Amino acid sequence: MYDRNGHPWTFSIFLYVLPYSKMKYLELTLDQKQDTLFKCLYHAFKYTGGIPNEIWFDNMSTVVDHKMSDFHHHKFNERFQSFSHDANYHPIACRPFRPQTKGCVEALARTMSRLKPYNHEFDTLAKLNEIIENLRERLNHEKSQGNNQIPIELWQKEKEYLRPINPDLKRYFESVQLRKVSKDAMIRFQNHQYSVSPNYIGKEVEIKPLDDKKIEILFNGVAIRHHKITNYQFNYDPRDKRAILKSDLMKDKTDEEINQYILNDLSVYDQIGD
Repeated sequence: MYDRNGHPWTFSIFLYVLPYSKMKYLELTLDQKQDTLFKCLYHAFKYTGGIPNEIWFDNMSTVVDHKMSDFHHHKFNERFQSFSHDANYHPIACRPFRPQTKGCVEALARTMSRLKPYNHEFDTLAKLNEIIENLRERLNHEKSQGNNQIPIELWQKEKEYLRPINPDLKRYFESVQLRKVSKDAMIRFQNHQYSVSPNYIGKEVEIKPLDDKKIEILFNGVAIRHHKITNYQFNYDPRDKRAILKSDLMKDKTDEEINQYILNDLSVYDQIGD
């Protein structure tokens, strides 16, 4: 999709559907890594209030070990199998070329066409994410094509049969993650960007979540920056922003002019946050 400025955004949407109520969970992702799958599943469990006895999965590499599988027999990769065991559900791989085995998700995937009217109608990744969350809520409050019932109403009964969530599942996606620092001296975490010094551009750093509110960024095991986790698309440490501006856009400006620019910019962000 394209934002208002014509900038293209390539993304994926994680789809999860409960079979009885047709209660749906959607989440925007910028990659299809296994850690991202585990994070989305955990968020889906939290959103729907528990874990079902079994979950059917598409035939994807984050789930199935394709080298050890054939058309008639699927071999789950070890880390996925470990996550499923700790989550206490039975995983089932859908057969290739058999869309009827995952009809709920296939039907939901077709509803993604409802995002098309928002092409060129958003400014930031955060706004695009908000559009997808609003679509999720509308889908759960309108009659499903599959049973002509409202998912949120049937879910009130279905959730009674879901299993409790193991909080230890977060260790599968909240461990140290590797990221390459972009040419803008930023790294991406949970669909938002956080700054480091321009000295680390092009280098690989580690991201370590400290809790639900902070992350630590390390290079060669040494902490180089701490950030609060926010809903802002771009998150700058003032020292990084000063260094970035000094090395590029405002290299001819004085330190005082750069500092004033940063203060003005931060005041705008404060107003947005309010």
